[in-house]
Amino acid sequence: MSQLTYIEAITRGLREEMLRDESVFLIGEDIATYGGAFKVTKGFSQEFGTARVIDTPIAESGIVGVAVGAALMGM
Repeated sequence: MSQLTYIEAITRGLREEMLRDESVFLIGEDIATYGGAFKVTKGFSQEFGTARVIDTPIAESGIVGVAVGAALMGM
């Protein structure tokens, strides 16, 4: 029986939700270009586009601001 790692489970869950709902998007540091620190989002920018997989600068307050603004707008 094949073992599923935490990283694979997270990747599958993110992909499943992005396929299910076009309003789902990802923002974070190096998630589009490099696939994130653990390669969880590797290939996502090619699969879903750079409008839904967005690299941010290293500024947590900015990331939180975008997330709060998106939530206020119904995302």
